[in-house]
Order: sequence, then structure tokens, then C-alpha cells
Amino acid sequence: MRSTRVALTLTLALLAAACTGEKTPEAQQTGSEGPVIVVMWHGYTGIEAKVLKAMANDYSKEHPGVVISPFFYGNSSYALQKLETALAGGVYPDISYLYGAWGANIAQSPRLVALNDYVENDTEYDWQDFWEVERSVATVDGKIVGIPALVDNLALVYNKDLFDDAGLGYPSEDWTWDDFRDAAKALTDPAKKQFGWSIYGDASDDTTWRFMPFLWAAGGDLLSEDNSEAVFNQEPGLEALTLLGQMANEDESIYLDMGDGTSFGLFTSGHIAMMSTGPWDLASLKESGVDFGVQILPAGPSGQHATISGPDNWVVLDNGDARRSAAIDWLKWYSAPEQVMRWSLETGDLPIRQSVSDSPDYEKYLQEYPGIDVWVANEANAIKHLPQVPQYPLISEAIGNAVASVLLGAATPQEALDAAAQKVNSDLASG
Repeated sequence: MRSTRVALTLTLALLAAACTGEKTPEAQQTGSEGPVIVVMWHGYTGIEAKVLKAMANDYSKEHPGVVISPFFYGNSSYALQKLETALAGGVYPDISYLYGAWGANIAQSPRLVALNDYVENDTEYDWQDFWEVERSVATVDGKIVGIPALVDNLALVYNKDLFDDAGLGYPSEDWTWDDFRDAAKALTDPAKKQFGWSIYGDASDDTTWRFMPFLWAAGGDLLSEDNSEAVFNQEPGLEALTLLGQMANEDESIYLDMGDGTSFGLFTSGHIAMMSTGPWDLASLKESGVDFGVQILPAGPSGQHATISGPDNWVVLDNGDARRSAAIDWLKWYSAPEQVMRWSLETGDLPIRQSVSDSPDYEKYLQEYPGIDVWVANEANAIKHLPQVPQYPLISEAIGNAVASVLLGAATPQEALDAAAQKVNSDLASG
């Protein structure tokens, strides 16, 4: 789930279309004698958009009579609202990219095509080849609501030069929270405006994302097993937020990025020693020239490592038999192992299938993107996923506010978590 991880820019094309009456691609369908046009809404920019277009063209050449038409519609918190508005208006795409946390929202739409019979029961497609967390996020109450589009996770990226200067050993798989806190404190130097670690302190979904691995590593969770009430204000949540609060307010070893992305530049310029990030930053890290390393996040009090994984989905919407069939066939082709390896090799994104590691091109992929092997292996530490409830955006907001208030010294961990839990319980009760 990339909030600032793909592109947060809203497309002007849809806004222009709404104001001028210009038809967007989903309204420009051909007659019965023309090709079947599959309209695919996405939020990709840069190399990902280029590769998607090339793959769509390749599929269309191999499948005469079908045209895959990718269309950039933005990728932000408004994406779900846009799609819901399109569905309400009766003019919507055949395929849309949606954050995995929105699975429960789209599952309620009668226009959604459940994919169980198309993928789960197709032995050639091998649904089990996708990471377990991807399959879990794509499934809501037994209904497969989408095909995995992208998978991410958070690992610890560190500046080797700063560790060397401080005479510290690099982060290892054996690191605990104590090791992490001690290193961050040792790597903090106010005179140099240097911080040990950075986190988003703007109360956004990025703040929630960075907090979740600590909550899970402590053995906690957001909601009860039946998703009926908040449990993040129990002991594991208190342990996790207390750690972050101590680092921010006692050690002063945390740089708070207030949503403007300054932490990345400070990391590459030697003012931040460690940051929790995903493979979406890898290309920029390579270009920066900084000597960096990648390691899994430190283990919690019980010795458990955890990461948050952000599986997003391609959802299929019903525009009639021909378009529905073509859309599903394209997605099965696009997410087959051969195409997944091509996508990962050209974009640097993590493979959405486990079997890609058996591909002849996999070693080339690892060589092209140094450090990516840690993120691939780190999928095994995606021990939990975000709850599949329509209220998740409200839950994330409450968690983000709680974490930010503690990082800023405005509330104690227990006060912040209790207030957030009260808000979440109210939202869950209201339906």
C-alpha cells in the first residue's frame, strides 16, 4: 500500500474531462464489430507506467481483437472515492488498481467480479504461488476481490559511513529493540544536526505504516480477532509506542518528517543514519551514491521480527461478458511468472510470486538491485496484515494521530492509545 510510495499526484485528465465533457477511455468503447477494449485505471508514473504500457501492447499484439488501454487516474486517498463515484454513475473501468486496505470497501459493490472460480480453482494459474499475505489481503469473507498488483514491505536502510564513523557494527538479523535504540542514540549528534533514525510524524498513513511493525513485533494487533473492537491500546501497543516515545523525547534520536519527504535527502546527505523504507526507494538510493545497507527490522520483546507488507490489488468490474472475460484473461497473463519476472527486472519492484526466484533472470534481478534480496526474504516476516474492514482509513487516521502526539511529546503513550481506541470503537460500532 503505497501512500507516498507510488505517486500521490491526482490526474488532471479526469478533472478536465469532468469540466469539459471530454470522454475518458471507459466511455470510448467500440461498437459490436470493433475490438474489445479493456480499460485499466492505474496510478503508475515513470518507469512503471512505461513498462505497463509496453506489456499491454505486447498482450494486444498476441491477442487480436483485444486492446488493453491503461489510463492514469491518480494514486492517492481519493482513488477509492473516484472509483465509487464512477460506479455510482454507471461509467467505470474494467480493471482498477486499489490499495489492499480497501478490499472490504470494494467487496460491497455489486459490480465487483469475484475471482474465486477464475484463479483459485485454476491449477495452471497456481494461486498458492502468491505470498500468503497477498492472498489474505485479496480475500474478503471468502471472496477473492482482486489479483495481486504489487507487494511491498519495510526494512531498515542504514548509512554505512555513519556507522563506520561511530565505530558501530552494522545492523544484523539478531538486533533487538535495545540494540536499535542504543545505535540510534549513539548515531545522534546535535552539533552536526545528525539523527539516528527517522519516522513520519505527520499523523498520516505513513506514520501508521512505520508503527505497525513495532506493534506486531511486540505481539499486538490493531483489532480483536472478530474485528469488533480496538486492542492496540493493550500492553503490546503500549510497549511499542513507549519505545518510540522514549527515542523521540528522551534520546532525541528521531528526526520527524512532517510529510514533506525531507528525511530521504537528509539520509543520503549523511544527517540521518537509519530509516525504515521499502524497495520503492532503492533506485533513488542507488542514484544518490550513498554507501547503504539493508537489514530486516529489529526483533520485538519476544524475539519476533515483523514487517508491514502492502499488497495492492487489481480489481475487475463487470462491464458485460466480453469485457469481463478479456479483463480476467489479461490479468492472468500479466501476473503469470514470466511477466512478473519481466516487471520486477525492469521496474525494481518486488516479485508478487514466490516462484520468480527460480527464474533464469532472478540472479540478474538481484545484481541489478543490490539489497533487494533482503526485501524479498523479508516477506516471510509479514506475519500479519491490516484488517479488512471498511473503516480502515479511519483506524489508520486514529493510529497516526496517536503516534504523532507521542512523538511530539503532546501525550503519553497510554493516553494517546486509549483516545485512539475510543475513537476506533465508535467508528466500528457505527458501521
